[in-house]
Amino acid sequence: MVKSSSYVRNGKWICLLSALLTGGCATRTDTMKEDLNPRLAMPPTEQTETKPSSLERASTLSSKASPNDVKLSAQQTIHEPVKGIYVSAWSAVGSKFEQLIDLVDRTDLNAMVIDVKNDSGQVTYPSKVPMVNEIGANSHVIIHDLQAKLQRLKQKQIYAIARLVVFKDPYLSKKKSQYAMKTNAGAVWKDKKGVAWVDPFQKEVWAYNLQIANEVAQMGFDEVQFDYVRFPENVKSVDSEVKFSNPAGLSKAQNIEAFLQQARTQLSSKAKLSADVFGLTTSAERDVGIGQDWNLIAKQVHVISPMLYPSHYTNGMYGVKYPDLQPYAIVHQAIHDANGKNQLLKQANVPVAEIRPWYQDFTATWVKPHKTYGVIDVKEQIKAAREQGVEQFLLWNPSSNYSYR
Repeated sequence: MVKSSSYVRNGKWICLLSALLTGGCATRTDTMKEDLNPRLAMPPTEQTETKPSSLERASTLSSKASPNDVKLSAQQTIHEPVKGIYVSAWSAVGSKFEQLIDLVDRTDLNAMVIDVKNDSGQVTYPSKVPMVNEIGANSHVIIHDLQAKLQRLKQKQIYAIARLVVFKDPYLSKKKSQYAMKTNAGAVWKDKKGVAWVDPFQKEVWAYNLQIANEVAQMGFDEVQFDYVRFPENVKSVDSEVKFSNPAGLSKAQNIEAFLQQARTQLSSKAKLSADVFGLTTSAERDVGIGQDWNLIAKQVHVISPMLYPSHYTNGMYGVKYPDLQPYAIVHQAIHDANGKNQLLKQANVPVAEIRPWYQDFTATWVKPHKTYGVIDVKEQIKAAREQGVEQFLLWNPSSNYSYR
């Protein structure tokens, strides 16, 4: 893949890689949802915005179907591109859920991404997975009636995606420290925010997450989306401080691919499989140290979702002085690069994932300068990709409050 000339001319590519690998360049790195995720264990009033295929499904629904007639199975018919919104666990309960359904009804939206395991490691519904119950990961259930929620979505013919945070799991790390990332001295390692991660090389961690994924697929989600399917950033310090359990000697990227390959083997007969990746993966030549290599991941999932939030790109990236101020330009170049990678894979006769990006529908007040994002800015991102043949998209707002109309 040929990088844009603005990369080389401005030297920002090297700077951004340096920022990821060493924390240098005195600019924001592409930490994406690291700083954007809502605090899902809190009630809505306490949440803070610190972070922000066409699918062919065999439908059994009719416009007059009664609740008792609805079959809760995956792969319900959606003939148009998936266009969805993130729905936090707290937004999936009460009147807020119906407000979001109304938004979908009034627009061209047709999908919802709902948290089933969040970035605190909590399972948001009454799971029956043995280890979930053993460690109490569902001791603070938010969505008590998830099955009914899925039934409601089926009635409305809304495509249901389960968001499952994988390797950022402080809860499992605390309850079963043998699965946590460990320092060279044997202590539980924590990132710069004091959050413990599980060791992505440990097969027991894979099994735990895949049991949850299988459960929600059986419940009727049409797709399972893995988030934080990666290693922590700040790569240089992580690699010097952590002793991974990696007897096979795999690279990080090979390990993430192997996990997704196993996930696809287990899940593909039940639901679609997707993965969230850093926006940078669309343009990086290879993995930049977190285990996300576009060429490897795109072979193992049905859908790949790069997080293309303009506010999270380093100033000067793609030759854009202030990325947050130019959403069209950022998304246009990122999609151009992603399409180029997929095209090369197709030429090699490799099955590749459909591209379904995440777009920014929040205001990054911490960015200087920044703009207040509204429907025009959201549609500029959509336009930039649509002009290059990418129709699908997902909108991210940490509190599930959308400007999209």
